[in-house]
Amino acid sequence: MCYKIKLIHFFKRRFEQDQQTKASEPKGMAILNLGENIKINPDIVNKACSLAVGAHNSADKPYILQNIRGSPDLVIFGFPGNWSVNDWYAGESFGETKINLELFPSLRSIGIDEHAKVNKAFLQRFDDKVLTNSDFKNKVQKAVTERKQILFTGHSTGGSIANLATIWFLEKYLRSDNYKISPSSPLCVTFGCPLTGNHIFSHALRRENWARYFINFVMRYDIVPRILLAPVSSILLEFQRVLQFLNEKSINLAHASINSFDASNFYMKVMKNASSVASHAACNLMGNTNLLLETVTNFIPLSPYKPFGTYVLCTGNGKLIILRNPDAVLQLLFYSSQLCKEEECTDVAQRTLQQHFGYESELQDSFQMLNEVYLEPLEQLPLSAESTSDIAIINAALNDLGLSTRARLCLRAAGELEKRKIGNKDSIDLKKTDIEKAMKYLLEDYQLNCGYRGLGCYDAFKLQESSKDFDANVKRLELAGIWDEIVEFLKRYELPDAFEGQSDWIDLGTRYRRLVEPLDIANYYRHLKNEDTGAYMDRGRPKRYKFTQRWFENAKRMPAGSSWESCFWAKVEELRIKTSNAGGFAQVKVKEEVLKLEEQVQKWIKGGELGKDVFLEKSTFMKWWNTLPEEHKSKSCIKNVKDS
Repeated sequence: MCYKIKLIHFFKRRFEQDQQTKASEPKGMAILNLGENIKINPDIVNKACSLAVGAHNSADKPYILQNIRGSPDLVIFGFPGNWSVNDWYAGESFGETKINLELFPSLRSIGIDEHAKVNKAFLQRFDDKVLTNSDFKNKVQKAVTERKQILFTGHSTGGSIANLATIWFLEKYLRSDNYKISPSSPLCVTFGCPLTGNHIFSHALRRENWARYFINFVMRYDIVPRILLAPVSSILLEFQRVLQFLNEKSINLAHASINSFDASNFYMKVMKNASSVASHAACNLMGNTNLLLETVTNFIPLSPYKPFGTYVLCTGNGKLIILRNPDAVLQLLFYSSQLCKEEECTDVAQRTLQQHFGYESELQDSFQMLNEVYLEPLEQLPLSAESTSDIAIINAALNDLGLSTRARLCLRAAGELEKRKIGNKDSIDLKKTDIEKAMKYLLEDYQLNCGYRGLGCYDAFKLQESSKDFDANVKRLELAGIWDEIVEFLKRYELPDAFEGQSDWIDLGTRYRRLVEPLDIANYYRHLKNEDTGAYMDRGRPKRYKFTQRWFENAKRMPAGSSWESCFWAKVEELRIKTSNAGGFAQVKVKEEVLKLEEQVQKWIKGGELGKDVFLEKSTFMKWWNTLPEEHKSKSCIKNVKDS
């Protein structure tokens, strides 16, 4: 009896929750739930799709705009596609180029400090046709001022322009502190969009938590999202005819057609290159360490492009398969468009082109059913098409995509990698206590002991005259081991993409850098490593400090290299050497460096980044500064700071 009562209460609560959810949704409208709190009205998607496809008829315009009344009001910017080879591949091979960090400062790996790469032709079109258009900027600003939701959309290459427009908006409005009005989060919805950027592009968007703003609809066989997996040299002959066909289809010419031989050749060449990319990526996912794997890349050109955002694959029978893991999406783009048998080649090749213009009708049919399937958790996907496991719905979706056991293994591997990244993050999270404990010793016990000796930590550590200095060195080495492990994880991309943007680790890394790097510098110059290796700042600085400095600068939106207060003592040591040489302070460049350092000292002392122990009588800084000309010292900006 008790069990029945509990069951009744359970279903009652579920019913009440369902009623509350329905009450909060617009009446008469279903909601497409894409996970991670991403919900979108299918009616809006249909309007975006219609606008995106219709934009091709306005190819001479940089964009078209549609206002939609509702709650909230919505403004949709649609971008047309382009149909010449030069609009896809600018330059050789895959047509990629480094991103412009002045325009897109977030699109880089922070610690490694490597620029993302983006399709050069798409970037040029966005820069030349859209960003230089004052009307576009004015319309965006107007929508922001009126607190309207903004949706960027595009079909085919128009989707890639929409991607760049969305990132531009995120950089300009959401990441900037220059605007008093906090705009609504934008959305970018693309249809049959080619890949736009490389793995760092994808990594940066996930780190900034921006990937959730991008929704990419892809038909199962649509070839366009796969094209850039092939170098232009391998497909050039057929590609020109394919683009001509797509152009004719975009303007609704009834006679649009393409030779079946060209379609088949194009399909096979693209998929052959996609196979190389997917296989290489799968080997990396599975932890293959065979050196032959990298040797192969010297002979087989592999596309740098990688998916990002949420992908919604349309199976063709009403199902919408939702996937967010970029490694898994790459595998799915290859395996979902495979032939079941060789005789299907001509039919499938034609379908890969025809489906590129089938999004409007397909989505209307799919939204009537709203049959959504999430491929999560990936590491638990069934390997057999005949599986009768508890996730039979997922298995049916995998069967609809024609995924083989090998394909399922690759998807599982992508899930296992993400799980391993989370495990690595959990393991270093457990070491926070050890980091804090060691830093507490240096911050309290060691600093106090140094004060008793009339020294700052830097000079005491450099002299190494006490057992406390030995203990501090042990703590320094313990901390170095932990942080070097973190750096190695980051260099191999074996931590979650969001890690370098997490405030707790940024704060911990900044406190560690400011506290411990002076000890590393003291050790460096105590052993005269500068005479063999060169200046600490040039050749001797460990990556653990470079990484944590870049985290802080990125979080605070500071210019790269501007937060170098932890390197203060290294600069002092080098200036001490320079001013003791012939010519010394009289040299213009040396004098400029001294003046710049003094200005920074004044700023850092005031901001608390530097302690006043630098002004102690026995400090290396004061011993050096006292050797400077009296005329300079009497006018120095730090004179009053020192005396106070």
